Amino acid sequence: MWKVLIILGAINAGIVVAIGAFGAHGLEGRISDRMLENYQTGVQYHMFHALGIILIGLVAAFAGSSGLLTWAGWVMFVGILFFSGSLYTMALTGQTWLGAITPIGGLAFIAGWLLLVFAVIKA
Repeated sequence: MWKVLIILGAINAGIVVAIGAFGAHGLEGRISDRMLENYQTGVQYHMFHALGIILIGLVAAFAGSSGLLTWAGWVMFVGILFFSGSLYTMALTGQTWLGAITPIGGLAFIAGWLLLVFAVIKA
């Protein structure tokens, strides 16, 4: 499973570079400064957690895969989808009600990091 997590994290890191470049070069002047700021926050957290998924994969390769590590990686990925995905969509569509979804992603990020802590303690 560690290989899947490293691949998932690396793919997300590559995707977020493209998404960030699009935001920096394609959205400036096309959306409000507030929406561009939301978009950039999505990019920042997306990259942090793509790297987090890679880290979890490396921990699993070093310490041995466990259910907690597998859950940690997938929960972080769900966090990317809900947190960053809602911010990207909100910025591009102007649908501010999507901001209600963003905290679900934030909670998933927190849960992913806590699962990593518990997995390392247990290893």
